[in-house]
Amino acid sequence: MTTMLVTRPEPDAQSSVLKLEALGIEAIAAPVMVRQTLDASLPAPDGFAAMALTSTNGLRALAEREQIDRFRHLPVFTVGSRTAFEAREHGFADVSSADGAFADLVNLIARARLAGPIFYPAAKHQSGDLGKALAPFGVMVATARLYEMVALDALPDDALARLAGGSIDAVLIYSRRTAEIFAQLADSLDRAQRSAIAMLVMSEAVAEPLMENHFNRISLADRPDEDGMMTLALAFAREQTGS
Repeated sequence: MTTMLVTRPEPDAQSSVLKLEALGIEAIAAPVMVRQTLDASLPAPDGFAAMALTSTNGLRALAEREQIDRFRHLPVFTVGSRTAFEAREHGFADVSSADGAFADLVNLIARARLAGPIFYPAAKHQSGDLGKALAPFGVMVATARLYEMVALDALPDDALARLAGGSIDAVLIYSRRTAEIFAQLADSLDRAQRSAIAMLVMSEAVAEPLMENHFNRISLADRPDEDGMMTLALAFAREQTGS
């Protein structure tokens, strides 16, 4: 049986593990980051035309601070379908998904021709600047950094041992920052060990730090979302077993 390591933070890691197991793939959760909600100030909810979400973690941070009710009247634009689903689960009625990556979200919001600014509950460390990206379209963005993804100090001993021993066939990497952290935490692996591990990644941007650190067996998902990653994982597993 093919064995894969899932590096995304909880609770998403466990969700991916269950999906992989349903596909007949052994999966191990080994998050390299943990989310911490920050005590950043929040703007008054009045006056915004919409809210933008690049991750379900923005919703989770608002929920932990018991602030979702204040913004529930706003239309929501999300980067992907999973975040859109979570927004609806939290009671948002008007939700539009870009079903893609950051650039797709920017295009979706730009085409909406909103009559006011956007509220953006974001991470402390951002892979893309939404305000800067939307400025050419005349869209103002109020960014509130409500959570931080904190890098862990080490991979679990068992996971690192299995990576070194070759009993993990592939590693799933969902973000560029995850790729950077994973490469640091796996720095004890030599080049031969790194070359033996298949890296299943969401995009070319995610792949770059891995290539720089000599992880050379890299496969890209056709779509930058969870469905794309599961399709990639299943294709890889079938290739390994010849089925």
